Amino acid sequence: MPERNLEFGKHGARGIKGHEAVARQLDALAGYIVTPVTARRGLLARLHYLTRTDHARQAARDAGLTVTDRTLKAWLDGRRTPSKRNLDRIETAYRTVRRHNVSRHLLLRLNREGRGTRVEFHPLNQSQVDRPQQRVVEYRTLNVRHWDRIVEAWANDDPNALDVAWIDDAVVDLGSQWGQYEYVTNIGFAA
Repeated sequence: MPERNLEFGKHGARGIKGHEAVARQLDALAGYIVTPVTARRGLLARLHYLTRTDHARQAARDAGLTVTDRTLKAWLDGRRTPSKRNLDRIETAYRTVRRHNVSRHLLLRLNREGRGTRVEFHPLNQSQVDRPQQRVVEYRTLNVRHWDRIVEAWANDDPNALDVAWIDDAVVDLGSQWGQYEYVTNIGFAA
């Protein structure tokens, strides 16, 4: 694609890829449990979320949490504690299941029956770039109407698909300057 930045940051510019900022914003909208998994309260909240129904248990198994029901019961009762590796698996399974559970709801909120959601593009930080190499990049807004591929890629935790979907479905609508917003300091939207 044209205008892809091959050496971003060479002259001191700072920012993140736009699709990473979108993933952060969608994660914030998903409303994860705030208490860390290493705390007893956070562990119990995640385990209850992953084991409250047969459907949730199957989704947790599909997401990589493959312990026996006996082990789960021991963790819930406090007789045993999960290893660090199992804590990581619990967190990964919880985030995967949560993303899939809220993706349909987020999609409805973001698409808003075809009206879309206004997105704010905060340009990259060029404060460390020498004046002759700085380019004019300004704050922009855009109404994104097609969130289907973006939310699907986010729910599947596929950064490559999210990057392609974000550029194809949103950023190119900025017109001929879309390449200037490949890297940003923040992407903001509320749903």
